Amino acid sequence: MRASLLLGLSCLASAGAQQQRPIGAQVDSARATTHHDDGPSYRSSLLSLHKTLVSIPSTSGTEQHVGDVLVDYLTSIGYTVERQYLPRPDSTSPRRFNVLAWRQPKDQLSLTPEPGVLVTSHIDAVPPHIPYSISSTPPNADTLISGRGSVDAKASVAAQITALEELRRQGTISGDEATLLFVVGEETVGDGMRHFSSVARARNRTFDAAIFGEPTEGKLACGHKGHAACTIRARGKAGHSGYPWLGKSATEVLARALVRVLDADLGSSERFGGTTVNVGTMEGGVAANVIAERASARIALRVAAGDQETGWEVVRGRLEGVLRGVDEELEMECTNGYGPVECYCDVEGFETIVVNYGTDAANLEGDHVRYLYGPGSILVAHGDNEAITVRDLEAAVEGYKALVRHALKK
Repeated sequence: MRASLLLGLSCLASAGAQQQRPIGAQVDSARATTHHDDGPSYRSSLLSLHKTLVSIPSTSGTEQHVGDVLVDYLTSIGYTVERQYLPRPDSTSPRRFNVLAWRQPKDQLSLTPEPGVLVTSHIDAVPPHIPYSISSTPPNADTLISGRGSVDAKASVAAQITALEELRRQGTISGDEATLLFVVGEETVGDGMRHFSSVARARNRTFDAAIFGEPTEGKLACGHKGHAACTIRARGKAGHSGYPWLGKSATEVLARALVRVLDADLGSSERFGGTTVNVGTMEGGVAANVIAERASARIALRVAAGDQETGWEVVRGRLEGVLRGVDEELEMECTNGYGPVECYCDVEGFETIVVNYGTDAANLEGDHVRYLYGPGSILVAHGDNEAITVRDLEAAVEGYKALVRHALKK
């Protein structure tokens, strides 16, 4: 299968909008503006790469195949490519890796690129895998492309690679001014970007700017809410359900606590609105006629209070206060807590947006300018209707070109 996929990508090495189209991309408007049967010269290569990526199942934890294909392709068109392996929790776990790629200047033999712009997105997707499909052949600007990852975030991956190749073809950038990074695990705990960040810190590797690819409706995001994942546990006393006063129902305590949490003001800000809570899973008890001794729930919080460093502590304190007000024996364990993430969005010609989901922008350490931008809508990204138009994919190529130019001051 890998050989056939690479054969399908071979044309990429030789090849070089109105809805959700950034005005900032008007420099190349003659190439980007599409009618039903007309499009930019890179349309075929862009759609071929996007199809290959979406066709490969890569739910979080199973990203190896799509990573291998990206490594082979980027190598074939002249990139220096590094497989950046993540530590394995045990010997039976798969060897997962990030893909790091840059252009090596002909007169430079360094094994690492110079500071510049990092162009990055993720290659994992949420389950289940949904096969690739396209609404019309040959494609036109309004053609709809469906499948898991068609938006989040393989659309960004394909558009970012195409954008850099177009900038090089036009002579705008050369050498290692822009580095590509495609990470694993963004949809779960962000372990791919966290690992890259720790390696970059150890190597004293810095960037002037980082462009993160996520579905922002083709608008430039001014930031996104913070995030935390928590498990709330309740303890009770088992007994016969006919005599509830002789026991203590952990499920009842947990239910009361969750209602209080959902109704509580956990912090807000003018830009990001209010902190929200999603009760993802609940479990507890052993039978309907037995007073539950234990119960637990897993919740996800979208943090709107404070800033990236302080926001989670504000929300955590309020959350703990709510739980103590219900039952002193309630326990809470949280991971990956951080406050709202600010991104740079003052770029001429781009519409702006603030998004509620989390991204890897919070997981990359360093004093760099952060941009958050990408094609497609988050509202379809995790659903069975995930899809994107050709028009929006092509507009994203122009958008990424404009952002790279802005970041490099070109």
